[in-house]
Amino acid sequence: MKLKYNPRYPSVDDLRNRAKSKVPGFAFDYLDGGCNEEINLRKNTAEIREIELMPQYLNVFDKIDMKTELFGHVYDAPFGIAPVGLQGLIWPNAPEILARAAFKQNIPFILSTVSTSSIEKVSELTEGRAWFQLYHPADNTLRDKIIQRAAEHCPVLVILSDVPTFGYRNKEIKNGLAMPPRMTLKNIIQIMGRPDWAIKTLVHGQPSFQVLKPYMPKGMNMHHLGLFMNKTFNGRLNEEKVKAIRDMWKGKLVIKGIASEADAEKAIRLGMDGIIVSNHGGRQLDAGPSSIKVLSGIAAKYGDKIKVMMDSGIRTGPDIARALATGAQFTFMGRTFMYGVGALGKEGGNHTISILKTQLQQVMEQICCEKVSDFPNHLIKRR
Repeated sequence: MKLKYNPRYPSVDDLRNRAKSKVPGFAFDYLDGGCNEEINLRKNTAEIREIELMPQYLNVFDKIDMKTELFGHVYDAPFGIAPVGLQGLIWPNAPEILARAAFKQNIPFILSTVSTSSIEKVSELTEGRAWFQLYHPADNTLRDKIIQRAAEHCPVLVILSDVPTFGYRNKEIKNGLAMPPRMTLKNIIQIMGRPDWAIKTLVHGQPSFQVLKPYMPKGMNMHHLGLFMNKTFNGRLNEEKVKAIRDMWKGKLVIKGIASEADAEKAIRLGMDGIIVSNHGGRQLDAGPSSIKVLSGIAAKYGDKIKVMMDSGIRTGPDIARALATGAQFTFMGRTFMYGVGALGKEGGNHTISILKTQLQQVMEQICCEKVSDFPNHLIKRR
């Protein structure tokens, strides 16, 4: 496997540090932060890294195969790009950069309802392979319009379940984060200190909610935009709403944000094709468990009944391996890829995918794991 990446930034930590030096503080805080005291944010990754894999050095070994079949498509690796809101605020043109990279390297890309590119544009860049994540609107008419657009362009719809309310995020409150960002003196100074970000934002234009743009009144100021968003997304997902979407959506349907065996069982009963075990990257419930902690029970109990995937806390190739060994059949990452784009701009997507593939290959060769499905055989189980 020949993969090209910038040797100056061989790790995700390198990318994060570089991105922090290039992205204005209010935008980086949005990407990097969690809710409340950020306990679950830190716990997500820390508890993944408590997992150990058994190396096997004397076994007969041929070669690794990272290819993974998911919903009728064979991807080149068992990981994809998770949906991230406000991507173009973090780095101009970010969703398009990542969609292109995902298509080139044959991994899935998921577009968020509140990202800064349209369903149609991302579909064009990925030849119709991109997935779409739905924040469930309060209004069913708007829901139906968005789903109809997604049905024309996306093979997989992901319903978000873990945002019944917006998370209490101290950093965002302090920064007055809005879309577009509120131009306080503090934020203006931050932008002036990040000239590359500022110039590229001028070139690509002010970021906006492109998926929602057709439904938003024209000429809204920031106050009215905030009221629109609060009014549009004040609904809580429930079984009735999921059933309605299942009836409408003829493609593969996934629920993201599953954090308990009870909800996993409901997802199966409601006819879902897959679940993504997730706690929204530690951005919603600081008092909850890490995603890896609940994954093992869900995968053991329901892994033969539904596709079990995971995000939240996964940062590196070894983290991907740990999640797969614990029972995930596929993994997703959000921050990791945004660090890459923030650090390296248009090269960041391909660079990040390449280092993750290289890291994962090294782990597989080290532990003598020829196929992705064999990872659970290498898990060291704790007593």
